[in-house]
Amino acid sequence: MKHVAVLISGRGSNLQSLIEAQDQSYKIILVVSNVEGAGGLEKAREAGIPTTVIPHQGKTREAFDAEVDAILRAAGADLVVLAGFMRILSDGFVRGWEGKLINIHPSLLPAYKGTRVHERVLEAKEALSGASVHFVVPELDAGPVIAQTRVPVHPSDTPETLAGRVLGVEHRLYPEALRLLASGKVALKNGLAVFG
Repeated sequence: MKHVAVLISGRGSNLQSLIEAQDQSYKIILVVSNVEGAGGLEKAREAGIPTTVIPHQGKTREAFDAEVDAILRAAGADLVVLAGFMRILSDGFVRGWEGKLINIHPSLLPAYKGTRVHERVLEAKEALSGASVHFVVPELDAGPVIAQTRVPVHPSDTPETLAGRVLGVEHRLYPEALRLLASGKVALKNGLAVFG
């Protein structure tokens, strides 16, 4: 069983789905937030999971990341999951957790990296959008994809309605992808997601 730490900044809806899906492959041992009042902290506490808040204000990216890294290692984390963590991590942090650090992004990567995803999908009149779980690499949203799922884009969609539909599939996709990683069924090798 892999010990998992989850980094959050917000309400923790993906965190909740990861908590509920825990099984023999992984156990969440720590939730870390850079935001004092993040809603996900309460979800973790309700589930009996230890929490830590590490404010990022007034710190360099590297200093903040070093604090997070020290806490993750002290807790005995094997894997690190980003769930609505609104910070870009330093290259040093990412390399230190290479192959053990994953994120979920609300698009069909490699399309629509970065922010304002749903607005951009609608502006482009795409027929499909979705979510992708990927290994984190130094380049933003560029890591190899572990799992993806698609949702239809409706002509009547707003960024909010599309975001809601994508979030619904994220809640199923993220635990599935984490189980693959935790059980050794996917690994990062030579810059690729290798299944087996």
